[in-house]
Amino acid sequence: MALAPVLAAGAAAGGGLMLLASGATPTEPTRIRELFQLLEDLYAPPILVEVSHFVSSILGLMLVLLAFGLRSRLGAAWMATLVTLIAAALLAPFKGFNWEESAVLLALAALILPFREAFPRQARLSKIEIAPGWLISALMAVLGAGLLGWWSFANRSYADQTWWRLMADADAERAIRSSAGAAIVLLGIGVWRLFATPATPPVAGEDDPDFARVRAILAKAEAAEPESNLALLGDKRFLFSESGESFLMFGVRGRSWIAMGGPVGRRDERMALLWRFRELADAHAARPGLYSIGTDDLPEAVELGFAIQKTGESAMVPLEGFSLQGRRREVLRRNWRKVGEGGATFEVLPPGAASMDELKRVSDAWLDLHAGGEKGFSLGGFEPRYVQEFPVAVVRQDGAITAFATLWTTPLRDAFSMDLMRYCGSSPKNVMDFLFVELLQWGREAGYRCFDFGMAPLAGLDDRPLAPLFSRVGRLLFERGEDIYNFRGVRRYKDKFDPVWRPRYIAAPLKWSIPILLADVGLLSSGGMAGLTRRAKREEPPEKLSDAA
Repeated sequence: MALAPVLAAGAAAGGGLMLLASGATPTEPTRIRELFQLLEDLYAPPILVEVSHFVSSILGLMLVLLAFGLRSRLGAAWMATLVTLIAAALLAPFKGFNWEESAVLLALAALILPFREAFPRQARLSKIEIAPGWLISALMAVLGAGLLGWWSFANRSYADQTWWRLMADADAERAIRSSAGAAIVLLGIGVWRLFATPATPPVAGEDDPDFARVRAILAKAEAAEPESNLALLGDKRFLFSESGESFLMFGVRGRSWIAMGGPVGRRDERMALLWRFRELADAHAARPGLYSIGTDDLPEAVELGFAIQKTGESAMVPLEGFSLQGRRREVLRRNWRKVGEGGATFEVLPPGAASMDELKRVSDAWLDLHAGGEKGFSLGGFEPRYVQEFPVAVVRQDGAITAFATLWTTPLRDAFSMDLMRYCGSSPKNVMDFLFVELLQWGREAGYRCFDFGMAPLAGLDDRPLAPLFSRVGRLLFERGEDIYNFRGVRRYKDKFDPVWRPRYIAAPLKWSIPILLADVGLLSSGGMAGLTRRAKREEPPEKLSDAA
């Protein structure tokens, strides 16, 4: 049963190539004369011969394309292949009593028929992703059949005739029409796939509108990172484990199903949940991916058969040894002291205790200075319901909040991090330095082991000659792409706190799909193309760039 998809795909491709070759090559003269005589005796229209040749070539192209659907275990491809083989077998006699072709096609249908259970995927054929390799392979098949036809006719009595006399010959005309028709249909399929509406899979998992189950899992999760709290943002789908004590969150854009981090909850349920995610995506002909995973997740990604690509590095600051002493921390220490001496105060408010009106005022002022507006998926946005889920670190000046950061915590206190970091125009210079130093000291006193400074995109990629192309392009963007994003500035700022840099990865079944998944991550995070193209209203003050992370 495991080999059935491969065997069926080979059978369909073989049958398709046979039909393409048959339509492009000369027919047997005796048989075609006998067929025309029979049609005349039965008062049947001779156009049946022309239609059979043309339609058979189109069916041959369909079989070549369906072979890729069979290889992907699509149930609809199995049914469509059987129908196509039988239809082509019925048309073969009208091409010149081609009984051998009919027998081969019916044999192929009989070979595929018993293996329905080997094709469990339920996606419709009109919604599956036709990869470039599909179209190129089909194009090569059509071109090969055309060249075979040209060679066949060139080595018959047509070799000494001009091309317009060749075109007038009925047999050659049928061959040219069949190959041209297949090529046109293939072109139409390629253009259609460029503009067709992508597959929209249904929401997976169980409805949890109030996040009760998600919140309960987050509160006692054995395996959770600070960014796991993005589950409460409200823009993701959920896949729950059978016990209900773990979940995997993912976003959907087009055919991309992108998990944000690894499973959250019990460690012993991680692998089963990842397999369910991949199998569910596979059943819907979706493109699965795991985004922002760490080194601990790599063995599981490898076991899933995923290709892996580094996308950057995250900064983890151990809190036990953190200190402002020493020459290396002189600038940071001076900035922190000046802001405090200027009257700024720091406080961490419990969830729901901060005034949403004050925070919104600061947030709106921050948005006026930044491009892109509110984010999503991999970054939180200012939504009162979401903000009230977390502790909020606030900086006050003369009693008014001038900067704040929402905090992501973890139940085992392995690490904590910040999500939203925002300030208004009345904030003192270097307010972010002050906020981060106070946060590190607060986290140490609260018993946390590390502070997660978040990711530096494209950091740590190599541009060696043998490095992957993505790594080399990413390194070039990191060094010279300041007009796109402050890549190097983010890395330099976080380096002030002497973090331990940990690589972050994206994983997908196919290497070529990783750039597509990353583009979809960007669109999910920015709210589509409109969010990506939105610009800031005015220049960012140089001294405030420290919060660009």
